[in-house]
Formats: sequence, structure tokens, C-alpha cells
Amino acid sequence: MTLRGEEEKETGRVEAFSDGIFAIAMTLLILDVKVPKPAAAGASGGLLAALRGQWPTYLAYLTSFATILVMWVNHHKLFRHIRRSNDMLLFLNGLLLLFVTFVPFPTSLVADYMLESEAGVAAAIFAGTYLALAVVFNMLWLYASGKGRLLGTRADPMEVRAITRQYRFGPIFYAVAFVLAFFSVAASVGLCLLLALFFALTGALTRVFGDRPSRTEISS
Repeated sequence: MTLRGEEEKETGRVEAFSDGIFAIAMTLLILDVKVPKPAAAGASGGLLAALRGQWPTYLAYLTSFATILVMWVNHHKLFRHIRRSNDMLLFLNGLLLLFVTFVPFPTSLVADYMLESEAGVAAAIFAGTYLALAVVFNMLWLYASGKGRLLGTRADPMEVRAITRQYRFGPIFYAVAFVLAFFSVAASVGLCLLLALFFALTGALTRVFGDRPSRTEISS
């Protein structure tokens, strides 16, 4: 068996468990998108009007789904570089998943309160959840990559530094979204959505994590 195979096997259970948690969290988000009852639709001017009136729910759903999807993709790509595991990595990964499973709650909260007087508090909890996720994501990567402790034996130091630089911006911008929640709910939630799109489409992410063979791979 090649060294690459041994390293993949060591993190296989971590990745499989994490994939299941991400999938469950993403699935739960749709439960907040309700079909308007006939009586409610009639009172609001028809089905189309009732559906339009649920736009905060659609926005919150889209933002949360996109963010979790991007984090799942990045989690998957990080584990192309992370080849070994230990107790600390398992706990940090578990902490990350703790916040991932929490996401449906602030999503429902901001959908229900976006047009209410307490919208700022709901948006702050929403953005604060993503801030916590970004911080823990950085903690996991910095621990695994620090001194190359859990990376593949041929990990490219330039790639490792590039990933570290990119992820450094997540907590900063989510902190801005958190502060914005107390001034403009739309700006706060909108920034969270833009951040999800940014991390999905950024050219730096593509260059670092392209489909080219990773230098961490050890051929047989």
C-alpha cells in the first residue's frame, strides 16, 4: 500500500462523519420554507402574493445553504492536504460541526424577524454564527497546518500559506456583518450572502485548489 493510501485512510472516518453532518444541516434548512395555507393565501391577496411575502425566508435559506455548501467544499479540499488525525483535530472538527448544525436556528430566526422590530438581534445572531464558523474553520486549518503536523509529507509550503492567507479574511468580514446587523439588517444578511459567493468564486481559491494533482499526493 502506498503512503498516500495510508494517509487517506487515517482521515476517512472524519471526512465521512463530517459529510453526513453537513448534509443533515443543509437539508434541515428547507424545513423553514413553508407552503402558504389556503386561508393565509386568501387573506394576503392570493397564492402569488403569499409566496412573495415569504421573501425573508427565501433569502435566509439561500444565504445559509450557500454558506454551508461553500464550507463543505472547502472542508473537503482542506482534507486533500490533511492526511493524519489526532484527538485535537477531532475535537476542532467536532466544534466546527457544532456550529454547522446550529445554522438552521439563526436561519429560521432571521426569516421570522427580518421585518420585525427585533430584526437587528436576529441578524446579529445570524452573522455571529457565521463569524464563529469562520473562526473555528481557521483554528482547524492553523492547527493541522502548523509546522505541517497533520499535512501530507509533500505538502507545498506555498499552497499552505496561500490557504492561510485566504481564510484569514473570513472572520474579519463576518465581524463586519455582525456589527452591521445593529444598523442595517439587509446589509448584514446581504454581506453574508456575498461572502458565500466570494469564497465560492474567488480566483485565489481556484488557483490553490484547482483540479490539478495535489503536491501532497505521493505516487505509488
